[in-house]
Amino acid sequence: MNELALDTGIWHMLANAGPMVKMVLLLLLGFSILSWAIIIHKLILLRKVESETAAFYDLFWKKEQLEQVAAAARNYKKTPLSHLFMAVYSEFATDINKANAEPSRPGDRRSVDRMQRLLKKTGAKELARIEYAVPFLATSGNTAPFIGLFGTVWGIMNSFRSIGAKGAANLAVVAPGISEALVATAMGLLVAIPAVVGYNFIVSRTARIASEMESFSSDLINVLEKRV
Repeated sequence: MNELALDTGIWHMLANAGPMVKMVLLLLLGFSILSWAIIIHKLILLRKVESETAAFYDLFWKKEQLEQVAAAARNYKKTPLSHLFMAVYSEFATDINKANAEPSRPGDRRSVDRMQRLLKKTGAKELARIEYAVPFLATSGNTAPFIGLFGTVWGIMNSFRSIGAKGAANLAVVAPGISEALVATAMGLLVAIPAVVGYNFIVSRTARIASEMESFSSDLINVLEKRV
């Protein structure tokens, strides 16, 4: 019963809040919805990426022919490793065909350098794809407390304005404005804390994926260099 009364009081207080405080709360609510949507989406994506990355790495070493890896790579669309492989495979196939046509022709080191540059460019593109929208979490974590603080300051200003208008400083006069201020502060923290935690967690897992991409690129270059 007490909880019901408390909830009713909170909703009543929000309904009677000033336009500026309502705008602050709606803005923070939008930040919260977007932050949670990004966190959930990225966690699902990272789980798929990590699963396919491990599977593709095993496939890369199990298959004896790169043509077999290329044929299977189309089934691994989430992992950046398959995109790295396919980015250089076409150029590798061209170079290996030239080498087969001219067995006495020495391998061209420039083709390996081109593959390294292509891998670097593709790796940066894949990381950008995985990290897309993640900086918004950092923005939410940094700005939400200040937005909530703005609502706090505005609520306190309204309280002092009410005191000046009524000439009284009793609890009934200052309580509504102070309550609005506390709600805005709490809302700002409720937005910022999950956003910061989610950002740090996603960034740490993305860093592990980036490390795996670098390892795979090195292994792939070693294999291609021997073949070319």
